Amino acid sequence: MPIPEDQQPLIATLKHVAYHLKEAGIPFALAGSFAVYARGGGPCDHDVDFIIKESDAEAALRVLSEAGFSTERPPEGWLVKVYEEDRLVDLIYSPVQRPVTDETLADTDVLSVNACHMPVLSATELMIHKIMSYGPHYCDYARALPVARSLREQIDWARVQREIARSPYAQAFLTLLDKLEVVSLAEASPPGIRRVRLKEVAG
Repeated sequence: MPIPEDQQPLIATLKHVAYHLKEAGIPFALAGSFAVYARGGGPCDHDVDFIIKESDAEAALRVLSEAGFSTERPPEGWLVKVYEEDRLVDLIYSPVQRPVTDETLADTDVLSVNACHMPVLSATELMIHKIMSYGPHYCDYARALPVARSLREQIDWARVQREIARSPYAQAFLTLLDKLEVVSLAEASPPGIRRVRLKEVAG
């Protein structure tokens, strides 16, 4: 069931941002916890995430500033921020050190978010972003586990395995999913990888 906007005012803010970006012709996609919500998961976080290309960041800030939003350029160098009153929206152009490209923005589906249709990032890319954020200073698997459970039928797990290969923290999360029987890593692995693993076990 959709969350009523009087219970979650961020949804109204999300729709306002999407409207103004659409009107300005700036490509974007909904990401983060609200994208999970749009795909049938939940609950939602304390802010809204959109992805855009870095080359569109200044245009997005200008458009949203003219629409009454407060804007911020934080020093991190991978996002800009806008506020509607105290409600925060992150406009991210390089999530987990993966610059947003035309291909990223094509990896979406147009879905309804409380009756407002907009591009929503694929469940596979959402999962990759979620677990690639883990490292030695932050590694809260309890936040990723509900996402994996609720979206597991929409996720290309073989692609997730390929994309997160450089992160031991993300790999450990996939092992946890396998042990909990949320997904089967043996079934998700490409046949060639399965044969190599079987050979190693046999040896």
